[in-house]
Amino acid sequence: MIYLDYNATTPLEPRVKKEIIKTFEEFGNPSSIHSFGKKAKEKVELARKKVAEIIDAHPEEIIFTSGGTESNNIAIFGRALCFNSGHIITSSIEHPSVLNSCRQLQRMGYEVTFLPVDSSGRVCPDDIKKAIKKDTILVTIMHSNNETGVIQPIKEIGEILHEYNIPFHTDCAQSIGKVSISVKELSVSMVTIAGHKFYAPKGIGALYIKNGLILHPILYGASHEKGLRPGTENTPFIAGIGKASEIVHQELERIKNHLNSITELLLGGLLEIPGTMLTSKKALRIPNTINISIKGIVGDELVRNLSEKVAISTGSACHAGLCKPSHVLVAMGLSPEEALSSIRISTGKFTTKDEVKEAVKIIKKEIFELRKSRNLH
Repeated sequence: MIYLDYNATTPLEPRVKKEIIKTFEEFGNPSSIHSFGKKAKEKVELARKKVAEIIDAHPEEIIFTSGGTESNNIAIFGRALCFNSGHIITSSIEHPSVLNSCRQLQRMGYEVTFLPVDSSGRVCPDDIKKAIKKDTILVTIMHSNNETGVIQPIKEIGEILHEYNIPFHTDCAQSIGKVSISVKELSVSMVTIAGHKFYAPKGIGALYIKNGLILHPILYGASHEKGLRPGTENTPFIAGIGKASEIVHQELERIKNHLNSITELLLGGLLEIPGTMLTSKKALRIPNTINISIKGIVGDELVRNLSEKVAISTGSACHAGLCKPSHVLVAMGLSPEEALSSIRISTGKFTTKDEVKEAVKIIKKEIFELRKSRNLH
């Protein structure tokens, strides 16, 4: 079985696992003032420092969460609830945790602008500028798309919003561990981080909140994590995301070079299949992600047929035998047929060239069989 679905989740890094197991011994509550609590607190604060380092932030600007979805909710609702009403700008290709948060705010009386993207899947910075209103309170645009890997012009958007003094949130869940991120260079106010996207465990994430930005709590309890994420800290998993961040900080260039190499090999092999198209041809992408449309093939069927041989995915939502095309690909202008024929393949730092070569052979063979069954050539 070959795993090529790293954008869905990554395996646990052995060094991260070792750190987590070791930290289970520090069972004290980090909020307690006795020695048991102090030892746990030291682990939490060391991890906070390591997470801050990978995005060029200060440790006090990092709060720990349960993952990307919670971080996105804290950022969006936390900003919106500072006001009785207001205008929010986002894009039409965001992760559901952003889109559905914004839709809920619409139902609560806030105004939301969902910006389109071009055929390569990118938001136009000029569209952001045109959409700004006197009561715009937040802009939230993802750094890279989870389906296509396309990187958004975050720096250009950040510069525009800096002029207007509008807080800017970016979901970096898919980008951390694959490309360099600097909150200073990007001029962003909030950044979402998801641990399980870069070899930390599921159930742990972080949110960068620029010093001075005030958010309204959406959970109520004690004063943990600046009062924005109450509840006793998950010390072992926090240590885990800290260790994963340390590895990224030390090894990012090597990881990027490896991902570029194997993804280029993978894409070259797949594009040999007649009727295959890269859905984001002209856009800059994170180095591990490929989204292709294969003429005459239903992506969901291909994924299912390969499920015991190669793990890949599709952005289509399929229930009870009916498939709805990916909202991301439709927003990019693909026809429903093209969107439904798409698959996403995402590599990782543990992917080998031999696995890629074997996966290409298996995928080609399965596509041939599917086309043969439909009398397609």
